[in-house]
Amino acid sequence: MSGFLIYGANGYTGRLIVAEALRRNLAPVLAGRNREALAAMGAEFGLSWRAFDLTDAAALRREFDGQPLVLNCAGPFSQTARPVLDACLATRAHYLDITGEIDVFALCHRAHEEAVARGIVVAPGTGFDVVPTDCVAALLKQRLPDATHLVLAFEAGGGPSPGTAKTSVEGLAKGGRARIDGKLVEVPLAWKSRSFLRDGQARSAMTIPWGDVYTAYISTGIPNIETYMTVSPATIARVRRLRLIRPLLGLAPVQAWLKRRAAATPGPDAGRRERSDCRVWGEAHNAAGAEAKLQLAAPNGYALTATASVGMVCRVLSGGPAATGFHTPSQLMGADYVLGLPGVRLIDG
Repeated sequence: MSGFLIYGANGYTGRLIVAEALRRNLAPVLAGRNREALAAMGAEFGLSWRAFDLTDAAALRREFDGQPLVLNCAGPFSQTARPVLDACLATRAHYLDITGEIDVFALCHRAHEEAVARGIVVAPGTGFDVVPTDCVAALLKQRLPDATHLVLAFEAGGGPSPGTAKTSVEGLAKGGRARIDGKLVEVPLAWKSRSFLRDGQARSAMTIPWGDVYTAYISTGIPNIETYMTVSPATIARVRRLRLIRPLLGLAPVQAWLKRRAAATPGPDAGRRERSDCRVWGEAHNAAGAEAKLQLAAPNGYALTATASVGMVCRVLSGGPAATGFHTPSQLMGADYVLGLPGVRLIDG
């Protein structure tokens, strides 16, 4: 079961996933673009490695040939998901990634029928994006089967990695998203704001285009979905001011400058990950006004990404699920999957 390939293994999150795979006595093949970094990792951990980029489709298929599964950890996934997914389809390798990008979920979902025909699983979003929120959505659907509205929110401590920061830069230019009456709709940045209670203390939050506006709809069928992230009131005000210059945010020179700044983000070190945690809220309502609520307490999001993604790799490599094709995390692993991850606990209400 140890044979699989991690693309982007030398990145911030990729390294954490490699460490978790080794902890589970797995021996992944390390892959990415940075030959020097991969060679050093291979020597350090006694693992094989391959350096290649994603621009040559034929070469990519050769690199993936014989691999039962590829876990894509190289973001922004808007740039890497399509070539990696296409190569996985061509070589019949299962495709997993740790994206939180709505358009990447849509890309993978559109590949469902081809994935079924090729006999592979396509399961994006195997990390903090979107395992805990997707599982909360599925748990709420079990509690309130006729729910018509779903609200999901999270608070993530510790700070972002370089890849997450660069993905956020891309998101500013795309604006907000929400699910309204079953349709994916563009909305303004910081479209709505409200608060969530954490241990009796109010946390201000704003809507963001989190992946669940796509995946939670697939998992639950709930037609109205909003996703929030806790931030300060000052941040909400700043983001709303960005609406005035949003066209400029999509210009290539502006994106390049912002991504260079984002790439300088080192990501939280081991101590900061250990000291920080996450909280996830979920609320579901039906047409009659009935309500179901859940909260999850979880470790740092990058720690959760490592354990969640490797757990899903193990499930796929061990022969589950019975069905091939596209899966959300709760479809692949069950609604209660997140509750079995280290450091996660359920808080009702």
